[in-house]
This record gives sequence, C-alpha cells and structure tokens, in this order.
Amino acid sequence: MSLRTLPLLFINLGGEMLYILDQRLRAQNIPSDKAKKVMNDIISTMFNKKFMEELFKSQELYSKKALRTVFDRLAHASIMRLNQASMDKLYDLMTMAFKYQVLLCPRPKDILLVTFNHMDAVKEFIRDSPSILNQVDEIFRQLIETYSCLPAGEFQLIRQTLLVFFQDLHIRVSIFLKDKVQNSNGRFVLPISGPVPWGTEIPGLIKMFNYDGEEVKRATFPVSGSYTNVLTEGSFDLFGDRVIKLGTNMYSVSRPVETHMSGTLKNSAARTKENTAPNPLAKEELNLLAQLMGGLEIKKPVGTEPGFRLNLFGTDEEEDQAAAIKSPEHFDEVIDIQVSKDQQQHEELARIMEEFHVQEQPKHSCSKGDDLLAMMDDL
Repeated sequence: MSLRTLPLLFINLGGEMLYILDQRLRAQNIPSDKAKKVMNDIISTMFNKKFMEELFKSQELYSKKALRTVFDRLAHASIMRLNQASMDKLYDLMTMAFKYQVLLCPRPKDILLVTFNHMDAVKEFIRDSPSILNQVDEIFRQLIETYSCLPAGEFQLIRQTLLVFFQDLHIRVSIFLKDKVQNSNGRFVLPISGPVPWGTEIPGLIKMFNYDGEEVKRATFPVSGSYTNVLTEGSFDLFGDRVIKLGTNMYSVSRPVETHMSGTLKNSAARTKENTAPNPLAKEELNLLAQLMGGLEIKKPVGTEPGFRLNLFGTDEEEDQAAAIKSPEHFDEVIDIQVSKDQQQHEELARIMEEFHVQEQPKHSCSKGDDLLAMMDDL
C-alpha cells in the first residue's frame, strides 16, 4: 500500500464531482451567477491551504465512509443543496468514473496525468477568479513537486492501492453501459487494442541479441489486438498537453447519466449490513476524519442570497422514488450508503470544535458522522 495515494484520490474524485455538478447546473438552467458561485465556493473550500496540508501528509487511505462524509460537506459548501438520493448518485458517478480511469491508465504514472487533466479543468472553472486560481496553482505545484519525481514502482503501488479501494464497487452507469465499456453486472470491459504505454513498443515482435548486445535475429508472433505507438509523452508541467484524455469531461447536457446498483441480493444485503453495522475501527477512522476536517473551512453564504436544490435525477419523482426505495428487494436499483451509528463522544472532535469557536447547539442524539457534519455546517 502506498502512503501517497490520498491526495490523488481526493483530487480526482473532486474533479469528477465538479464535472457532474457543472453538467447538472446547466441542465437545470441555474442562472450563471449562481452556478459560478457554487463552483467557486466548492473549489475554494476543496483547495483550502490548511485542508490540503492535512491531505498531503504521508498516511493510509481514509475509509469509504470518511471520504463520503468529506464530499458531502464539499458538495454543500455553497448555496446549492442536494437531498440524500442525489448525493448518493453524485458519489456513485464520481467513484465509478475514476475507477474506470485508473483501470485504463496505460502505465501507472499516467495516473498523475489523469490528475493533471482534472486540475486543468478545475482551473478552467475558476479562470475569472484570480484569488481562487492562485490557491489551485499552489496545490498544482505541490503535486508536481511531490509526484513527478517518484519512481515507476511507487506509481504501481499507488495504482494498486486505488484498485483495492475500488474493488467492491460495481455500480452500473448508463454512459458506460451505452458505450459497452461496462457489463450488466457493473464490471468494466478492458480493451485489448489501442495505444501502447509511452516508451514501449507495439507487441508482435521478438528481438534476439548476442553477448555483445547486437541484434542477431527477429521473429514475429500474431497478436489479437490492434495497437498504435504514442508519439509524445504527456506533459507533467503546470501547463502542457497531457496527451491522454482520461480525466477530461465525459458529461454533457445532452448525455444524461444514471446509476444502478448491480449484483445479487445476497451481496447487496451484505453491503448494507456492512454500511449500517457499528464499525470496530470507528475510533481510529474518526481520528483520521477529524484531522482531515480540522483543516476544512466551510464558509456560510453571506447576506440573504437564497439557496437552491440541485436534482441529479431526470425529475423530482425519480429522485423521490430513489430516496424511498430502501427495502432489500430494491437493492438492485439503488445503493444505500449510510454513516455507521455510534453514540460515544470523542475528545478530538471537542478539541477541533473549540478551535473553530463553534456556537453551542441543542444537544441531541446522533452519530459521530452527524456530529462532524453539524460541526462543519456551523463554521
């Protein structure tokens, strides 16, 4: 397992979240000033300096529940609101899109180029906001400094860590199903043709050399795919052509996306049990999550600017149906993600809440995850 994986996971998932939100804001004809404010607020929060300092520390990946909680807060860092069903769908799309990109990377180091494609897109979203752009550029330079000099073996560890993180997620996405890159069971279909990784040759040729390193014989063998050479390597600089298209925007207003939970009823029930049962590592996960959120400043909208609700489904009726379906017999249609319940208070939370000068709220019974969400709402 690589301890350098978390920043890449977070930034790539965040990039996919921004693509999806931008698509839905346009599809629902949200006024441009409100849409711009939403994107600016989320990106500003996402690339907060203190938050990123926590993220870049050498550490193991946070749990899926912890990351989901962080992205819940990021998605609500502005005047936009999503209900539970839409947030579930948003997170499903984010995770499956990035899982597909990791699987398709021609070589492990290309995960960094995928990240840079997402960063380029983030910069485009806030091109008219110089202060936020400076925030993003600072993190971009930190990415280059941290990752561009890593050996190939470290990137292989990063890729394997990401694949282990995603290995149990098999959510069907309409775009992938339509393009026949995903099977009906939610598993991806990997191509056997296409460009070969940079620095490698097209398969089908065997070269034999003598002890002096001179080529003495050649032989060929048939290959089942059709391959092409990559003419140039993608740029790992602040500006440049990344060459690969993984990590660019695959969404458009005319191409809506849907998600469906696949798998047998038995597997679905097992996942539900896993999500709802108390986590034996809850204390450790809470420590990690509290440290991460300790650097995340959520700014409340100023003034009396009204908020709005964003729907990631085609209609309000579809969203209501997705929210209402919770019985086991419907697990093949939607995924139900919940924060594990635990009533104990934690000293780390109290310390962070004191640092942020959170105003005292009426006491009520809630989970640790709910405590964190409430804390961040009050900032």
